[in-house]
Order: sequence, then C-alpha cells, then structure tokens
Amino acid sequence: MNDPLTVLIVEDEALLAMELELLVEEAGHSVVGSATSSADARRLVDEVEADIAFVDVHLADGPTGIDVAEYIARHKRSMVVFLTANPRRLPENLAGAVGVIAKPYTLNGLQAALQYLQEGVRRPPPVSELPVGFTLSPRFAADWAPQSG
Repeated sequence: MNDPLTVLIVEDEALLAMELELLVEEAGHSVVGSATSSADARRLVDEVEADIAFVDVHLADGPTGIDVAEYIARHKRSMVVFLTANPRRLPENLAGAVGVIAKPYTLNGLQAALQYLQEGVRRPPPVSELPVGFTLSPRFAADWAPQSG
C-alpha cells in the first residue's frame, strides 16, 4: 500500500519522541508535528492534518494524554493510538482512541501496528492480523476484528 500516513506524536520524553519519529519515517510515513504537553498538542491538532496521533498518557503537564485524546476525538482530526507503559490507567472506552500499544514496544511491533493502521485508515477494515502488543478499543474491535463465519 503506497498511501503513507501522516502522524502526530504527543510524547514528553524527547528521546522516545525522536525514536518514534525515526521509526515512523523508516516505515515510509511522515511526522507532521510533535508535542510534549496538552496545550502544545491541542494547538498542533488545530494546525496540522494527521491521520494518526500517537499519544502518551503522561505528558509534561501531568497525566493529560487522555484529555488530548478526547479533544482529538471531539474534533475528529485524527485517529488516536495511545502509547503507554500503563494501559490500565486508560478508561474502558480508551477515550475514543483506536487502541493502545504498550511500552516498551518493539521495532517490529510498531511497524506491524503502522501497517495495520494504514490499512484501517485507507481501506477499513484492516486485512492484516492484529499486531501483538496492540489492543483495540471495544468500538474498533467491533468494526475491525475479523468476523467469524
């Protein structure tokens, strides 16, 4: 599939954000912005077009990633995927997010998730198997999970 994703990164750890940007670009997609706090993230969400927003739960201004995800969902700007070491801190509906990737993630796991997301964004539902380490929200699991016949 040759229709690359545009990605927004919301992560307060500079090294993790840089690593994620590199991984996204190596997979053939582009990063359109990066934010470290909820205020920066909201400003970027209003300024740039992104297919996917990778959002950490804990940002520079506290555990505000859930608020950022809800803001994005309300404004229908991007599909949110949480990247967090603590997925249990997320609400059951994942605040409108597609899903969550648990940290630490692997290069292969992230690349598989990007492929899956690309399929889901460009021609839903995805045809690939759900990547290991990627948990779909209940809403997207119902829409994207393979139907047993």
